[in-house]
Amino acid sequence: MNDLDCVSFLQWALPRMDLHWPGFRKVRGIVCKRVDRRRRSLGLATLAAYRDYLDGNADEWKALRALCSIPISRFYRDQSVFEALEHAVLPVLAGAAAERAGRTLNCWSAGCASGEEPYTLAILWRLRLAERHPGLAFRMLATDVDEGLLGRAAIACYSWSSLREVPAEWREQGFERRDGVYCLREAFRALVTFERQDLREVIPDGCFDLILCRNVVLTYFEPQLQHRLVRRLAAALHPGGALVVGIHEPVPQSIGELAPWPRARAVFRKLLIAPDARI
Repeated sequence: MNDLDCVSFLQWALPRMDLHWPGFRKVRGIVCKRVDRRRRSLGLATLAAYRDYLDGNADEWKALRALCSIPISRFYRDQSVFEALEHAVLPVLAGAAAERAGRTLNCWSAGCASGEEPYTLAILWRLRLAERHPGLAFRMLATDVDEGLLGRAAIACYSWSSLREVPAEWREQGFERRDGVYCLREAFRALVTFERQDLREVIPDGCFDLILCRNVVLTYFEPQLQHRLVRRLAAALHPGGALVVGIHEPVPQSIGELAPWPRARAVFRKLLIAPDARI
């Protein structure tokens, strides 16, 4: 299968799954190889035959959607984001949470893949911030649509490549070496709860202080769906809460209740008062 044929196929198929072709431009090689293997496993001679097969088999769209999942996840990925969370964002959110009934800092990692992102936040909280906020509980919910990735997250053992950006202190305190892999210690695993959810269909109940949704909605979903889902994410935040997106992802300007968090790249704060509120 040549590149032009695959690009043509993806430009036809992706919008039918509410996915956005520009987000796949740089990773199309990965997706094309997966699609080609799938085509051959079905005994189909060409991509045109696979298109016909999709038209006649609704369940095959679920299989194709899974082939288009591109989980790119490492511990401490985009260091500047986690530094901003540690020094600028989480202390403010923790202070607000401590004043509420329940005294719980509620966080959500949406599109958590195999768990590196939520576990990084759990390590950050326990090693760097928990002692500054005694009596404040930390709750981390992590969701993804891929059951295979969630299974890997539950095991919580990773290769060196997933940990190469982790500060040495964190690595020593957070992990133990077993059979050539690094397994997260139970004290940190216990801070994170994993659930299978499809963002396009449902978001968790409750109100969150912090939502991380990086390189999922604003990269791979089509623009109208992006807009709709970012509005839902904003609605799921406490006033003053924070939404973290990918460092190259722009939040739609029409989401007026979100504003850039000062000195925190890729972090947006939910305004305390809606922009159209009247006094």
